[in-house]
Amino acid sequence: MKRDVRILLLGEAQVGKTSLILSLVGEEFPEEATLKTGLLQVPPRAEEITIPADVTPEKVPTHIVDSSEAEQTVEELQDEIHKANVVCVVYDVSEEDTIEKIRTKWIPLVNGETKTGPRIPIILVGNKSDLRPGSSMEAVLPIMSQFPEIETCVECSAKNLRNISELFYYAQKAVLHPTAPLYDPETKQKSCFGHPLAPQALEDVKMVVRKNVAGGVRDNRLTLDGFLFLNTLFIQRGRHETTWTILRRFGYGDTLELSSDYLFPPLHVPPGCSTELNHFGYQFVQRVFEKHDQDHDGALSPAELQGLFSVFPAAPWSPQFLCTVRTEAGRLSLHGYLCQWTLVTYLDVQHCLEHLGYLGYPTLCKQDSQAHAITVTREKKLDQEKGQTQRNVLLCNVVGARGVGKSAFLQAFLGRGLRHQDARELCEEPAIYAIDTVQVNGQEKYLILCEVNADSLLASACDAACDVACLMFDGSDPQSFALCASRHYMDRQTPCLFVSSKADLPEGVSLPGLSPAEFCRRHRLPAPTLFSCTGPAEPSTAIFTQLATMATFPHLVHGELHTTSFWLRLTLGAVGTAVAAILSFSLYRVLVKSR
Repeated sequence: MKRDVRILLLGEAQVGKTSLILSLVGEEFPEEATLKTGLLQVPPRAEEITIPADVTPEKVPTHIVDSSEAEQTVEELQDEIHKANVVCVVYDVSEEDTIEKIRTKWIPLVNGETKTGPRIPIILVGNKSDLRPGSSMEAVLPIMSQFPEIETCVECSAKNLRNISELFYYAQKAVLHPTAPLYDPETKQKSCFGHPLAPQALEDVKMVVRKNVAGGVRDNRLTLDGFLFLNTLFIQRGRHETTWTILRRFGYGDTLELSSDYLFPPLHVPPGCSTELNHFGYQFVQRVFEKHDQDHDGALSPAELQGLFSVFPAAPWSPQFLCTVRTEAGRLSLHGYLCQWTLVTYLDVQHCLEHLGYLGYPTLCKQDSQAHAITVTREKKLDQEKGQTQRNVLLCNVVGARGVGKSAFLQAFLGRGLRHQDARELCEEPAIYAIDTVQVNGQEKYLILCEVNADSLLASACDAACDVACLMFDGSDPQSFALCASRHYMDRQTPCLFVSSKADLPEGVSLPGLSPAEFCRRHRLPAPTLFSCTGPAEPSTAIFTQLATMATFPHLVHGELHTTSFWLRLTLGAVGTAVAAILSFSLYRVLVKSR
């Protein structure tokens, strides 16, 4: 809602624009005041007047601006029009020529340059009603039908103080509760949203809806047609504020778009903390899933998923998201659906808040904002100090040289071996993330695998932040271990597990002095784990459970690291070839002997 209202009065000379303003402020017709004081009280144009918020019906400051063709140029008038929130076009009810000028002169001046987008709302003001018996509405109605930006018409008298305060009330209302975004008088259709009216208001209106709309009430509830009719009725009777109250409760702004304040509520995430959906969030997104699973088969088909996405301005998840979760013959199961929500919440909580906002979480769950569905975990350093994490979502960086099998490792985590033809078709461009659940000491944890090329860790330190590192090398290519070891996590905190991929291939000849097993032993790391995703059987899931367990209890798997490891990392990171690896490891042995 706007914080203030600026009202501009336009019209022909001598229609009484200035008198209307002075009558409102002084509660007395200016000519009467002139007779009392002997001073001229009606200037050619009134100064801008500001009415304080506490004396206006809507409790917002209101600025009233007068105009005069005699004193202002066309450019100055246009400037005032651009600054105005609403324009009152004043005419003399006793002069038909001033009525015709509304159509031919004033409305084109106000909105003539507006081809698309919202037009400035207009209030028609018929002044000097004391000079004419009857009403001028018969002459004005065709103009109102022609120009939808006209909100209403008010007949008044500055001399008799008739409808003066009502005039400015309707002008204020046209800004704060505009008709144009809600109602098209040609189609008689309200454009809003498909949620039912609040339950407490239903009993008062169901009978009216039943009488006017076939099928407007079903199972003792308003249908969409009934809801649209009800709000159309509100608008036609001038009750715009009722419809706007509903819309703004759902986060809609004056242009019928969800506001940024609604979509992105404040949520502070300190450094070292992560974000997870809590049980309120999971309950809500599961209800959304069940609503769109129309055939009740426990999975969303492409058509059902499209229906879920229909409330978003664009698809909320990229086309590759099906490569990050388990699917069932191309259909998204509830398990995979919850995994995807978990991944979005962890990686980009602002997008998660936005998605929950479009789905209506604050209103449907009766909460101030969708931040209620998010848990911010405690800092990672506190978990490390206590030797156990309370996080339910764990991140594992899968680090290795190109070609060692990182992508296959991620897909194996989702149960897709190399023999799965549908998996290859599904993931022509494999995603860098995979997420699934694992059991750690009887508790279910979400484990996120993130594929990281070994070279990227030197370029971006933030890529190295994770709960556990899976350092992958090709067992048949000793040089891949040299590159992998050079990116060894040496922060004394992050647990690491070396994985020898392609275990089905013959083991390569180790470079002199660079045995993976010896390296892990010297660094007090778990021995390298063999892994292969080929063969008739599904890849073993034990390795993923091991990674999640290491992330949950980091103090049990990571021995004390010595300062010599730091020098080893620098040396290996600077080279990366087999010769450099030999020299680096020789330096390492010299340093170990000198300890």
